[in-house]
Amino acid sequence: MNRQKLKRRILWGLAIGFILVNVVAFFHAYKFTHFADTEGKITESPDKLSVIDKIEPLLFGINNPRPENRMKPTQLFETVKLQSNKSIGCWHIKADSAKGTIILFHGYAGDKSKMLDKSDEFLKQSYNTFLVDFMGSGESEGNQTTIGFKEAEEVKTAFDYLSRNGEKHIYLFGTSQGAVAILKALYDYPLSPKGIILESPFGSMYQTTCARFTAMKVPSFPMAGLLVFWGGFQNDFWAFGHNPTDYATRVKCPTLLLYGEQDKNVSRQEIDDIYKNLTGKKELITYPLAGHENFLKQYKRAWIRDTQHFLQTIGK
Repeated sequence: MNRQKLKRRILWGLAIGFILVNVVAFFHAYKFTHFADTEGKITESPDKLSVIDKIEPLLFGINNPRPENRMKPTQLFETVKLQSNKSIGCWHIKADSAKGTIILFHGYAGDKSKMLDKSDEFLKQSYNTFLVDFMGSGESEGNQTTIGFKEAEEVKTAFDYLSRNGEKHIYLFGTSQGAVAILKALYDYPLSPKGIILESPFGSMYQTTCARFTAMKVPSFPMAGLLVFWGGFQNDFWAFGHNPTDYATRVKCPTLLLYGEQDKNVSRQEIDDIYKNLTGKKELITYPLAGHENFLKQYKRAWIRDTQHFLQTIGK
């Protein structure tokens, strides 16, 4: 075989490889940002999968069933439908002699029923709660998620609804994706919440995507970058610009930032960078044995103490 033929074969091989890698990334990105309508269990955490079981999600992405509300509030509540970029479903629960209203936003592949335990604790502290299903989840429209990017408009919609109905003391609470959506909403819109509580927001879309590959113990390059590119392309936004670390620079209200030190999805560096950029009164509290999880599981007493102290301090 002469050198010219060998060169052509190498170029063809590289071209075919490039196309195949992008096809895999395209499927992966779609599964990551679109929930399946079929019933079934969410794929286990990548670090719990065997080598063989990792092959399918590595090639085609994790198939996440559409999140549905499996529980309802035990208290009297009002179901509220709001029109944002999508129609979103909400629950409004009122406390006696309320000090204000806390809007709760769930994480990725979650729904508002997953926030009921935290809502219960805020109600005990005499705050109304307003629980929101992001688009693609629960009682909201569609099956799409943009990991906090377009959900920021839904944060604004919920905030504006309460403002129009006379609530002057509005607080925002978000976990993971919900925390990211809050940061982006405060970056994009002139909202003035009395305070915000953020649990484990990621630093950038690229960083959180890389973390998924790291959890599966496979190299993140070049697939993470391709996944971010195709995910943004499919959902009509520039995903490389989805950076909560930058969004934090416009947060002027008091902020409580909570983080689990064993978190494999969000690094301590990401949290420190976000905290550094917050411009208002701020506090960072970490829980040594917690990961990317519901902090009420291991640190219920500490979580109640920390959130209560924050709300009492800024409520004076």
